[in-house]
Amino acid sequence: MVRKPYKRIIKALGISEMRFHDMRHSYAVLSLTNGDDVKTLQSNLGHHSAGFTLDQYGHVSERMQEESAKRMDAYIKSIQNQNKA
Repeated sequence: MVRKPYKRIIKALGISEMRFHDMRHSYAVLSLTNGDDVKTLQSNLGHHSAGFTLDQYGHVSERMQEESAKRMDAYIKSIQNQNKA
């Protein structure tokens, strides 16, 4: 089983008690926020479909969409400013 070695490794690293699932969830969120696409994450987590992955981590995608919209807005404004000059 994975549980005993996992607990031993966590303790050796000085990390506070964390369930394996919590670490998996953290990995998924960090993966998405750092630019991995959903299909890659789906494969890495072993999910049966990208839709399932999105159902589990859709809240991250929504935040990423908002950040993307802000970046595009800033980009469009920069182009408008260049055209005014």
